Amino acid sequence: MIKAIRRIAALATLLIVALKGVLTFLSWVEKQEEVETVWADDEENEEIFG
Repeated sequence: MIKAIRRIAALATLLIVALKGVLTFLSWVEKQEEVETVWADDEENEEIFG
């Protein structure tokens, strides 16, 4: 019985850690898209004013 509880707890912990990793990755991807937008804006400004 205790073995089953340990396995369930381990599975729950693994799922929580995996979900946190996915959310962290998606947040990072979103930040990268914002950085690309800033770079694109800078390049457009260089073309206009350069």
